[in-house]
Amino acid sequence: MKDVKRTGTVRRATKETKIDLSLAFDGGQSRSIHTGIGFFDHLLDLMAAHGFMDIELRCDGDSHIDAHHSVEDVGIAMGQAIAACLGDKAGIRRYASVYLPMDEALAFVALDCSGRAYLLYDVPIAPGAFVGEMDAQLFEEFFRALAQHAGLTLHIRVLYGRNLHHMLEAIAKTFGRCLADAASDDPRNGGAIPSTKGAFD
Repeated sequence: MKDVKRTGTVRRATKETKIDLSLAFDGGQSRSIHTGIGFFDHLLDLMAAHGFMDIELRCDGDSHIDAHHSVEDVGIAMGQAIAACLGDKAGIRRYASVYLPMDEALAFVALDCSGRAYLLYDVPIAPGAFVGEMDAQLFEEFFRALAQHAGLTLHIRVLYGRNLHHMLEAIAKTFGRCLADAASDDPRNGGAIPSTKGAFD
């Protein structure tokens, strides 16, 4: 466990969204999330809780158009905050992979805090599918933006599931737990940066 809580703060304003985000690793008990998209708030809450992250997030977006800009821009801000929390990545495990069930659905996430942004998203979602007021396909856009701005190589897959609500919940929980594992201390490397290059740039 890190002696000092790792934190990231992002304030981002465009013509489409205004976002204020504070994120901290090694917590998970303090969560306040308001994006104006109820199911998205729920997914982010699951992600933070199961990833042991404290989070304060407010997004005011152009929801009169649709949820796309808000979901994508929150992904950008989350990625930037995660990058700040990771810092130079000295002493972390760097890699992790997790399988996690949610009732009939099974999700798998593998990630590398590599500094190289890549997303593979293999989730069977029909075009036009909604959960609550959220277009289910937007969760992919969230993770694409997050991976890009956090510098993560990120693979997400739902192996099977029938209930779309459960499938997306499984992804959120699995990603949170996987990130927490990858960002945790690895006592074997003596606090070194886990790269043969000695850096991630």
